[in-house]
Amino acid sequence: MQPSYALKEREAQIHRKGNTPFEIECDKDSLAGAVSQRACVFCGSRVVLYPIADAVHLVHGPIGCAVYTWDIRGALSSGPELHRLSFSTDLQEMDVIFGGEPKLYKALIELIDRHNPKAAFVYSTCIVGLIGDDLEAVCKRVEKEKGIPVLPVMSEGFKGNKRAGYQAACNAMSRLVGTGDISGISKRSINILGDFNLAGEIWLIREYFNRIGVEVVANITGDGRVEDIKRCHGAALNVVQCSGATQDLANMMEEQFGIPSIRVSYFGVEDMAESLYEVARYFEDDEMLEKARELVKEELQTLLPKLQKYKKALKGKKAAIYVGGAFKAFSLVKAFRLIGMDVVMVGSQTGTREDYEELQEITDDGTIIIDDANPLELSAIMKEKDVDIFVGGVKERPIAYKLGVAFCDHNHERKEMLAGFEGMLNFASEVYGSVMSPVWQFVPRRSEED
Repeated sequence: MQPSYALKEREAQIHRKGNTPFEIECDKDSLAGAVSQRACVFCGSRVVLYPIADAVHLVHGPIGCAVYTWDIRGALSSGPELHRLSFSTDLQEMDVIFGGEPKLYKALIELIDRHNPKAAFVYSTCIVGLIGDDLEAVCKRVEKEKGIPVLPVMSEGFKGNKRAGYQAACNAMSRLVGTGDISGISKRSINILGDFNLAGEIWLIREYFNRIGVEVVANITGDGRVEDIKRCHGAALNVVQCSGATQDLANMMEEQFGIPSIRVSYFGVEDMAESLYEVARYFEDDEMLEKARELVKEELQTLLPKLQKYKKALKGKKAAIYVGGAFKAFSLVKAFRLIGMDVVMVGSQTGTREDYEELQEITDDGTIIIDDANPLELSAIMKEKDVDIFVGGVKERPIAYKLGVAFCDHNHERKEMLAGFEGMLNFASEVYGSVMSPVWQFVPRRSEED
């Protein structure tokens, strides 16, 4: 039975797990007029590259594009803060008519002279794609004059969906890879791909890997540095978390430098532990594997007793999940199960068929799996399933609150660490505080039930 709340063209992107065979469409452009929660190509590239902290990030386009993506991630830096400044060429009507290349050249020269960055990323926007400015030529000219990498990011917003922006970002970064000195890098070394250091999470993950004897060469891109990315081809393994955002770069590095990659997640107890075990197994190092087991044991001895309070109160409550990358959804399903809650809806903006097949395997019968949802669909599903908490991002928060449903921010603007064992405790605490708040008894939906 097809959902009554979905537009006909959207029905194939919604699946209810049950007796029918699994079938879902995904990785396609958003339906015009459906008010999709998904962002544009340009935004996709910005969220990946933004955390590289010692580079200039210049948006070649109207000022609105730069404002839209200003400080778009809660990506912390242990040093430079250059990434938190949002620069734009502020294209105007005359630039559209006569071309924006002179303005771009002047902006790059001024920014490089003023800030002395290690590199510059130049993002193309919709209007640049329409008027035909040659970013490649301008970037090559400035790179030759200033002696630093100046990298065009071909991210015209209209030419695809958010996933295309991830690919544009990876194409730009690939120009840096292989240009640095790799001497002195350990044979037991990794690059961390796809973690963006929200609330300082990458520092915690690096500490875990250091404790088991693994050297981290480059963070790509949380708390990222240009020089580290230049030499990241010296690492033995790429550990990829947000597969949608950085898997393309991992694939390029495997093809060009022979560096294999593994997919992991740092959210939830099971996936965090398995991430450490998988790296140790890759290096075939018994001592490293034993250190990983000791680390996990030590962390769980502290964590599990504290979770019991939350599990007792939350058992049987219902959760809905809608996140950007499907990798987070896998871990969230397991994390909710650990604290006794049932996931009744799960979806993502950029999931692949393989992602949704995995979600089908780990969810219960009756769970709704959805790709590239819109507010009408999300609202209808939450009401149908009588959801107690909705996990999403900044665009989904108003939907939850208007329905009188608790909300947990798991997107890139958040300021609370949710990765690792410490993050699992923070997550349980936030879910508990939100779901058990007495305020929900006063919303119309609950009042009617009473």
